[in-house]
Amino acid sequence: MVHTDRRKWLALALLCVVQFMVVLDIAIVNVALPSIKIDLGFSQGDLQWVISAYALVFGGFLLLGGRAADMLGRRRVFLAGIVVFTAASLFAGLAWSEPSLIAARAFQGLGAAIITPAALSILSTTFVEGRERNIALGAWGAVGGFGAVAGVLLGGVLTDALSWEWIFFVNVPVGVVGFVLAPLLLQESRDARVRRFDVPGAVLVTGGLSGVVLAITEASRHGWLSTQAVAVFATSALMLAGFVAWELRHSEPLMRFGILRTRTVSGANVAGFILGTALFSMFLMLTLYMQQVLGYSAMMTGVAYLAVAGTAILWSAVAGQLVTRVGVKPVLVIGMAMLTAGLVFFTQAPVDGSYVRDLLPGFLVLGVGIGFSFVPISIAALAGVRPAEAGLASGLINTSQQVGGALGIALLSTIATSRSEDSLASGAIPPQALVDGFSAAFLVGAVVAGVGLLAALTLIRRDELEAPVPVAVDDDEGLLDAA
Repeated sequence: MVHTDRRKWLALALLCVVQFMVVLDIAIVNVALPSIKIDLGFSQGDLQWVISAYALVFGGFLLLGGRAADMLGRRRVFLAGIVVFTAASLFAGLAWSEPSLIAARAFQGLGAAIITPAALSILSTTFVEGRERNIALGAWGAVGGFGAVAGVLLGGVLTDALSWEWIFFVNVPVGVVGFVLAPLLLQESRDARVRRFDVPGAVLVTGGLSGVVLAITEASRHGWLSTQAVAVFATSALMLAGFVAWELRHSEPLMRFGILRTRTVSGANVAGFILGTALFSMFLMLTLYMQQVLGYSAMMTGVAYLAVAGTAILWSAVAGQLVTRVGVKPVLVIGMAMLTAGLVFFTQAPVDGSYVRDLLPGFLVLGVGIGFSFVPISIAALAGVRPAEAGLASGLINTSQQVGGALGIALLSTIATSRSEDSLASGAIPPQALVDGFSAAFLVGAVVAGVGLLAALTLIRRDELEAPVPVAVDDDEGLLDAA
């Protein structure tokens, strides 16, 4: 069945709305963390797991979600993901303790890991490569950028106006509507050659990455060379090495490393990892700065992010147009440069900061960076990818972003906490000690973003972006690779 133009664009709207919900839940908890900490009795060290549990399971199972979509049918898996995500959101809102919320967040991450690669695979097999797909991917990338900043805005509004539970309850009606509309708007497609899952691979990579975050957390508590930290780091390294060895020997690997031979795909994933590292941790640090140093309420914090959200929307639309005119690489280079500049700006945030002088300029710069980064990364991640591997490519770029975010939160939180403790020990007053910690975290974030800029300059290639993709043909179930 062939999509009509109208149905095709309605399908894109549905995919973007559901993906917006998924991306929103990465950032929406940031502003609500102080309220969650009080109500559920979280310790300061464990609070980051409200974000990390979601991001790690999301990132760790994305590749398996992409494989499931290619094998079982992209629309079918997309619907299953909506069910898991919506149910987990309901239970997160009903959480009664620290473990129950972390568990619900992990299941939310699993639902997101099922939804996202299926949705991006549907998009890539629905729209023809070239201008049409670039427009669709531009909208998708804009949703990614806007969702990240809208989350902190809506988190503040819902937490103050209702309660923190509503940051999760709000997903339920969206999930129900998405489940009803998906069979009407989305065409089923699959890769009939994919016949086996790779559950051991998914478990190894998720366990290894979770262990790295846990090791960083242990290092912040007991020291980087402590027995606990070293043991967890070693275990994580063994699991990740086991993942690589398993994938290289598996007949149908979860991760076909050959896809990274395309330098543009590699560059997009490096940039995506760094984008996640910088943005996730930056929003957490800025939220804590506004609430703990400047004394903003949850509502004020959310409203403060309007400048980022509005700017990101505007520049995402501009980026979507520019990638078809000047190319992906120039747009991405500008985006990563602006992201780096924004983080450098925030290293100077003072104890007695004001919104207009010390936050707004950085927010405006970051809005440009977000808009000019998400859109070209989404396009570059699928450069030259065969339809049969659309699930792998889409899962891989989202894995890079989520894993980068989880590791970034753990690492920069550890840096901020350690620097603050050192300042307190040196006699600094608590607000100044907090600012010292945040400044150190922003500086490291700026260095990381600078690496992303280098990756965009050296790895993204125009010839690979413009290379023709092998034609796909239809069978009775959907799209099959012709090669």
